[in-house]
Amino acid sequence: MKLGILSRAPNLYSTRRLVEAAELRGHEVRVVDYLRCYMDITSHNPQVIYRGESLEFDAVVARIAPVRTFYGTAVVRQFEMMGVFTVNESQAISRSRDKLRSLQILSRTDVGMPRTGFAYATQDIDGLIESVGGPPLVIKLLEGTQGVGVVLVESKSAARSVIDAFRQLEANILIQEFIKESRGTDVRCLVIGNRVVAAVERRSVDGEFRSNLHQGGEAHHVKLTAAERKTARMATKALGLEFAGVDILRSDRGPLVLEVNSSPGMQGVEAASGVDVAGMMIEHVEKKLATLRPHRMASA
Repeated sequence: MKLGILSRAPNLYSTRRLVEAAELRGHEVRVVDYLRCYMDITSHNPQVIYRGESLEFDAVVARIAPVRTFYGTAVVRQFEMMGVFTVNESQAISRSRDKLRSLQILSRTDVGMPRTGFAYATQDIDGLIESVGGPPLVIKLLEGTQGVGVVLVESKSAARSVIDAFRQLEANILIQEFIKESRGTDVRCLVIGNRVVAAVERRSVDGEFRSNLHQGGEAHHVKLTAAERKTARMATKALGLEFAGVDILRSDRGPLVLEVNSSPGMQGVEAASGVDVAGMMIEHVEKKLATLRPHRMASA
């Protein structure tokens, strides 16, 4: 198998682990900086060109940074036009990166979520606050990642101030109910295909309600309930992803999905769980290609 990994940083843990796992299984693997790719969109002969060379892969794993989603997904989409198998399709990546859109999609399923509100006009702040049950509540920038742009507010006046400040900056925000019983912890589930392959509980440092590892949180291996496994699988499938990190809060009314990440980091999960996530990812790609090849041969 010729495997391409779209990543801007070959030395990042997740990228290195994918390379190691693919080479260990005897595959030819290459890391490509997707921002250095350019596309020939010629009819019947689409190409992705990298430093003057037309790329040819059997499969592609995309590690697209959130701030590069538009161009990164364009490159993934071009590979799709070429008939290359992409672990996460471009449309699914775009869905997951749009927090509002992804929550709207999940709201049509049986996946549990915190009560969430969205509005444009500052005149509607009071109604927006009431729609999620009032304070305390969490205010999130739609463009925020890794816990950045997430604020916990304890009163209506504080909520009005924060929301008004964000809107003055023309920032789009969500507000969500605060799940007090899970304060400082969440569960990150890694899903490959229709299987939850690993899970960790992330705990915040003292005085911090965000549990993101990038905010200093700690990860510990955790045993999932059947409901949590089902929720993680359903959320991944609803967004059309093959590989995802599903963040879940443990609440009194069951598991609640906070976010679905289409390019989750592997380091904290592999270290805490002892699971070879990268190896399982490569094995999944092998199985998908084996399934797809007979169909491609028949249509040739």
